[in-house]
Amino acid sequence: MVIEMDKRADWKKELSRQDLRQALAERNACFVLITCGEPTEDGKMEVEMTYEGDASLAAYLIESAHGLIENQNEPLET
Repeated sequence: MVIEMDKRADWKKELSRQDLRQALAERNACFVLITCGEPTEDGKMEVEMTYEGDASLAAYLIESAHGLIENQNEPLET
């Protein structure tokens, strides 16, 4: 199952969290899904994380993603 997310504003209504989890689980040995809501006026936001598969592999995915993000934000050395 391939989920195509286009620029339509109503895709969120059509695609539930459960649908997304099911689609990811069908094609992946493991996945981590991290979502957050819009921030409130006082700067707080609701963050949710779920994973499917082996917990050690999920932790590895998170650590690897963190490393990639950190490396992308480092300034280039001249």
